[in-house]
Amino acid sequence: MNDFDVPEGIDVLRVFCGPDGRHGNALGVVRDGRRYPDNESRQALARKLGFSETVFVDDPERGTVDIRTPGLRLPFAGHPLVGAAWLLDLEVLELPVGDVTARQDGEFTWITARPEWAPERALERYASAAEVEALTGPPPGEGWLYVWAWEDEAAGRVRARAFPRRDDGIDEDEATGAAAMLLSAELGRALNITQGRGSQILTAPAPDGTMEVGGRVLLVVTS
Repeated sequence: MNDFDVPEGIDVLRVFCGPDGRHGNALGVVRDGRRYPDNESRQALARKLGFSETVFVDDPERGTVDIRTPGLRLPFAGHPLVGAAWLLDLEVLELPVGDVTARQDGEFTWITARPEWAPERALERYASAAEVEALTGPPPGEGWLYVWAWEDEAAGRVRARAFPRRDDGIDEDEATGAAAMLLSAELGRALNITQGRGSQILTAPAPDGTMEVGGRVLLVVTS
């Protein structure tokens, strides 16, 4: 059973699922990007699907992918790359910003990228996890906002929620790998993030300035 009605040729995944296999951020993957050859057709499909991101695979062997929100193209995003790497069993994904490497480790899929590739996000710390959970919608203001609080600072456990605030129909982003990377880079440590309704994102900084981001992926609809 699933809640998705998608055109033929599109897989739907949930990326960054919780330990119980629930939640995660929905992702559409178009395995054959040639079916949507231009910018207009890709944006139209991304709007129709309504996911926070949709990935178009332009070269499955080289891992060349194109990431779209309902309103724009993204040079980099976390949950689409983790999902695509898992679905296509890729070790490298080619993006306009550079190559992203990927690996599988048990139930987790990891990508390695540079935090500076992530789109700019405002990171706002709250006093408690309860305050983050109590939000009923996007806080007032403009621009992409990631609110977070420590659940257990010593253990690196964070409670977070993400609000794009860009008028494209996505009021809240369930799980956001790029924002997790930026927060981990700012804090200079590995994190175990619970975001949205119960999604889980893991991060691990490397000495060379890159960042690993990992999570569980489940296939919901197969093309």
